[in-house]
Amino acid sequence: MSGETLSDTAYHRIKSDISEGRIAAESVLSERGLAEELGISRTPLRTALSQLESEGVIDRLKNGVILVRSVTVEQLFEIVTLRQQLESAAAARAAGFPIPPELSDLRSEMQRFVEGSETAFDAFWEVDERFHMAVARAARLSLLPELLAEQRAIARRCTLTRTYDSFTDQAREHVEIIDAIGAGDGEAARAAMWRHFDHVRDRFLQTFSGA
Repeated sequence: MSGETLSDTAYHRIKSDISEGRIAAESVLSERGLAEELGISRTPLRTALSQLESEGVIDRLKNGVILVRSVTVEQLFEIVTLRQQLESAAAARAAGFPIPPELSDLRSEMQRFVEGSETAFDAFWEVDERFHMAVARAARLSLLPELLAEQRAIARRCTLTRTYDSFTDQAREHVEIIDAIGAGDGEAARAAMWRHFDHVRDRFLQTFSGA
């Protein structure tokens, strides 16, 4: 990324590795190992680690050990509840404006999953992120995408999010939301997004309980 410092690059690389599961929760990190892997000195690395610590991604224990923090199921459900409130309101608001081309394009993409197109978790996560960000932008809420990105990054660190291997239901719910927004029906869009997060919560509970 143009203009990035060594500490910026290290920060983004380590955070991405943690968010995407390449570095597992509760892992112990070695400054020496990270510095060698990233090809940088300890000074910019420590700046990156300080930023990750301030964000609650890692902990530096009293003995100096650096530990990757886990995200609990309770925290995950709190994020679901927060996003349900914010994104339901955003969907209703988005229905008051002309539907943007990116949401129409995403509908076609989601329909392929509804019809049985298979994908891996990381690939669907990227499409899912584009969908939720597109709804926020369609609502013309400039601060919401950044808030969602932050909450999604935390949620992705919870191992419970990586237990899915089928995304048909989620894609179908996304299509319903897009259709309601496209129809200009704010209440239907709000209700469809609210149901979507109810189902997200239910799917997590079923996975957690082993059902």
